[in-house]
Amino acid sequence: MSSEEFFKTFIKDQTGIITKICRAYTDNEDDFQDFFQEVALQLWRSYQNFNHNSKVSTWVYRVTLNVCLTHFNKQKRKVSTVTLDQIHFEPEGYDDQKKEQVDLLYRSIRQLREIDRAIILLYLEEKSYKEMAEILGMTVTNVGAKINRIKTQLKTIIDGQN
Repeated sequence: MSSEEFFKTFIKDQTGIITKICRAYTDNEDDFQDFFQEVALQLWRSYQNFNHNSKVSTWVYRVTLNVCLTHFNKQKRKVSTVTLDQIHFEPEGYDDQKKEQVDLLYRSIRQLREIDRAIILLYLEEKSYKEMAEILGMTVTNVGAKINRIKTQLKTIIDGQN
């Protein structure tokens, strides 16, 4: 597959996964674009080595999460003047109330630890505990326990913001 074909088909097909994860680890459009481009580059670089032992979506989640966690940790060390209220996620067909709910959810998710963000994003994508465990390198039991703790934590955060 040529580079052009890769970006026209593969990246386009995986844009939803990449976008959702990158949005959870960024709070402005410039950072989002940087993260997205870095994920696309890493996927392109490693595509030839993908051994198809897992689903393509599992591999994309893993690469995207690794890139976002690496870049997020690098950016945490930098001084930032951007507020967490700057969200540019505008799904089609959402009314203002739903957009506000999505914005609140993303703001709340950004307050979680990095690994907890990854877990809840996979949960919201309706991945099975088994798939989540495979993507994150955890046991299924550990994933289940963490999800329950994260739900409680998110409820507390959201209740505090209303």
